Amino acid sequence: MSAVAAIDVGGLALPNPVMVASGCGGTGRELHVFGPVGDLGAFVTRSISVAARAGGPSPRIVETPSGLVNAIGLQNPGLDHFLATELPWLVQQGARVVVSVVGRSLGEYAELARRLGRSPGVAGIEVNLSVPDAVGFGVLDVREPFHAASVVAAVRRDVPRDLPVLAKVRPDLARAAESARTALDAGASAVVVGNALPAAMPDGRPGGLSGPAIRPLALRCVAEVAAALPDAPLIGAGGIADADDVRSFLAAGAVAVQVGTALLHDPTTAARLVADLASTATTQEQP
Repeated sequence: MSAVAAIDVGGLALPNPVMVASGCGGTGRELHVFGPVGDLGAFVTRSISVAARAGGPSPRIVETPSGLVNAIGLQNPGLDHFLATELPWLVQQGARVVVSVVGRSLGEYAELARRLGRSPGVAGIEVNLSVPDAVGFGVLDVREPFHAASVVAAVRRDVPRDLPVLAKVRPDLARAAESARTALDAGASAVVVGNALPAAMPDGRPGGLSGPAIRPLALRCVAEVAAALPDAPLIGAGGIADADDVRSFLAAGAVAVQVGTALLHDPTTAARLVADLASTATTQEQP
């Protein structure tokens, strides 16, 4: 695994480019039995809010051609519980922990940033700016690029300057580049391009579509953002399932990737990708 060159993503040092996408690795314990979470580039937590969220009613996940639709509802235990139980365990495993945050207001984002910025073991903060149904989930609706800038600025203002802040924007081809630019101008260290797209559950409830079905769009968005902002550190996400997918996103301009839905189908995916990329790098180095 050491054959993969370490990379820097806006000050976030990763041993390899494979990150777990927010909400798809549980607490980390669930994935750890399939491969050490410390071997991954980074572990991004589920989106943490100030107060605990129970999430949406069942069913929460349904299969659809080439993907999944989910209506999990940002379920999480709240900041206090996360800091007391989940973060210490992840740090003990040697994981580089990027905490995803979501809030109902700029004030909540600022509170999350302030407390996480003082917490040992936090390698970075990912600001979730791309909730598929923000209004339905009762969180701040970051619909316009200037909204994204306001949230990022609130987070950046309350964390140490050397703590990386990642801005996660939706794969909206018309606005991805503008959203990325405003987030970076507001103080983001790097941009994550890709998240579930707004969709509907079979019963009509709002949800988010993810998986291979959105990969071509996410890949196009990464390429568009990279072309518009060639010096911006980008992380690609959306339907990544194998090493060829990773290489496609890296070739499009990303420096790292996040793996999400594939883990729900095969929880060994992230560990396998790290091993596959390391094996390829070792082969290429041999004379």
